[in-house]
Amino acid sequence: MSVYLDHAATTPMRPEAISAYAEAMAVVGNPASIHGPGQQARRMLEEARETVAATLGCDPIELVFTSGGTESINLAVKGLHWKRQDDRTRPVVVAPNGEHHATMDTIEWLQRHEGAQPRWIGIDALGRIDAAAFAAALAEDGDRVSLATMLWANNEVGTIQPVAEIAGISAAHGVPFHIDAVSAYGHVPIDVDGLRAASGSTGATGLVALSVSAHKIGGPVGIGALVASRSVTLEPLQHGGGQQRGLRSGTQDVAAAVSFAVAAAAAERDRITEHARLTALRERLIAGVQHAVPGAVVNGDPVDRLPSNAHFVFPGAQGDSLLFLLDMAGVAVSTGSACQAGVPEPSHVLLAMGRSEDVARTAIRVTLGRTTTEADVDALVRALPHAYANAAKAGYADRTTVLGARP
Repeated sequence: MSVYLDHAATTPMRPEAISAYAEAMAVVGNPASIHGPGQQARRMLEEARETVAATLGCDPIELVFTSGGTESINLAVKGLHWKRQDDRTRPVVVAPNGEHHATMDTIEWLQRHEGAQPRWIGIDALGRIDAAAFAAALAEDGDRVSLATMLWANNEVGTIQPVAEIAGISAAHGVPFHIDAVSAYGHVPIDVDGLRAASGSTGATGLVALSVSAHKIGGPVGIGALVASRSVTLEPLQHGGGQQRGLRSGTQDVAAAVSFAVAAAAAERDRITEHARLTALRERLIAGVQHAVPGAVVNGDPVDRLPSNAHFVFPGAQGDSLLFLLDMAGVAVSTGSACQAGVPEPSHVLLAMGRSEDVARTAIRVTLGRTTTEADVDALVRALPHAYANAAKAGYADRTTVLGARP
């Protein structure tokens, strides 16, 4: 039987979310229609919105359903940047190094197509943002900054960022701030209204937007949400019927929203007990891995990290080789690298944390979830020594490709 330890990529749907999805799919009605079936669908949709909003500590009217975390991030970053050009040119977008590609690629797209000027802020050896450098960047660029954005918790190494401090710095400099909370959702308490108040965020400055996704918490793939403050204005990515405050036109997926709400309520209900359980499992995993492979090094903050995340480098063994060998042994994990056109690349997060390219290519990310057991953790630990020995023998893949070369 396969052992699944890649819950950060996606986690199994909760049975109750599957049931709710199936039941809601049998209901006919467009929530934008004014007849009875349409209004029934609208009621289901708005009740789902209220439930999800409650788990995020925001008003339901602020919650915009999207197709997932990537769209939510694109809507926040592009929407804020475009709208902030209305009264004057503000080309600078501020973000830490080591962000998720949904953010990095969006900012780089704005740079190529809109003339945006990214201001990348350094992170330390634990993956934590340099708050002083962030404040200095906002002070230096002043009113040229369109927005700042940051992960709540790093999706690779699990480090939890000082979001309240960064939101406060953004508010003090009059800059709108977006948080990518996709990896944090379900693991840390999220209270948008409380965070706004604590950080001095008011109106359209400070914390104004936050992104989450359903399939990270046991909901369906294909739906996420953006919390967009009542006071902030965004330029929409798509246009049509003007649904959801005009921020995201299009017929809304009622069944997915209902399923999302069921998963969100369950995740929040279980969050504290799951945090303790997963933390214990994570520590069992780390101890087991370091005993099985003494040279393994844990990355990320040892304390302020997601309870579900254990990220390692295995010197002398390429992460991709380890992944395939563990997969052959029936254990599913992920690497910390992106693989483009079949060429393994080092983890951009570890590079930003100051690791060498060789070290960054040896990363493995193990992430736990609701269905993870001690037996799953022990299965990985048992399979690891053999996989590591074989991966170390294979060494590093040659990253140089010569077209037309013959053996």
